[in-house]
Amino acid sequence: MTLTTEIWHSLIGVAVLMIIAVTVLSVAGVGNRWSITAAIARGTVQLALISVVLSGVITDSRWVALALAAMFTVAAVTSTYRVDWSLHRFLVVTGAMAAGITTVLGVVFLTGAIELSSRYALAIGGIIIGGAMSTATLAGRRLAQATEERWNEIEGWLALGATPRQATLEIARFSIREALIPSTDQTKTTGLVTLPGAFVGAIFGGVSPLDAGRFQIVVLAAIMAAGALTATIIAMSLAPALHRAVG
Repeated sequence: MTLTTEIWHSLIGVAVLMIIAVTVLSVAGVGNRWSITAAIARGTVQLALISVVLSGVITDSRWVALALAAMFTVAAVTSTYRVDWSLHRFLVVTGAMAAGITTVLGVVFLTGAIELSSRYALAIGGIIIGGAMSTATLAGRRLAQATEERWNEIEGWLALGATPRQATLEIARFSIREALIPSTDQTKTTGLVTLPGAFVGAIFGGVSPLDAGRFQIVVLAAIMAAGALTATIIAMSLAPALHRAVG
């Protein structure tokens, strides 16, 4: 790939932004500050590679399915590591994300809300997988934190004869609500605070603003639905088995 003037300018801009982020965190004394640099560098390389790969993949449904499977696997592994790695948690996170993503994609394409084609499957599939990953991570981590913070409450319920599920039910519900806050706020403020990438990208691609808006609202609803299913399954599955030392 030839490095054009635009690419060089973009790389310089990204480098300056990384320096700003690391400098601010260094001044604040925040640990693990270089993880930002590693994340941006890794994202840059991965986007460059995927851009080349997708140029020959996007029209072939078999390769699109393989690409989505790879995305899903990486997302599930990443989320589980953020929660606290174990085979049990990996299976719960994987199952929860799969349930949310497949249900939502089925509704989106079977209702005709979005045309079933390779390019749309890849586009909306990737967005929903990313959203489900973030929600899964938030649900799992918030659940572990809330369990630690409210352990005396759990012990009290258990002492009264409640089952582990009954004793942790409110904590699970709290974790689900917390996990959905970013998606809820993004959806509520769309058009007022933010112009989502799918909307802007569709317009830049020549789609009318009306059609771009229609596509974006379907995407937002899909993210919310997948997130709700994912967070609920994770919290309700993991809560009864958590112990104070988890996380």
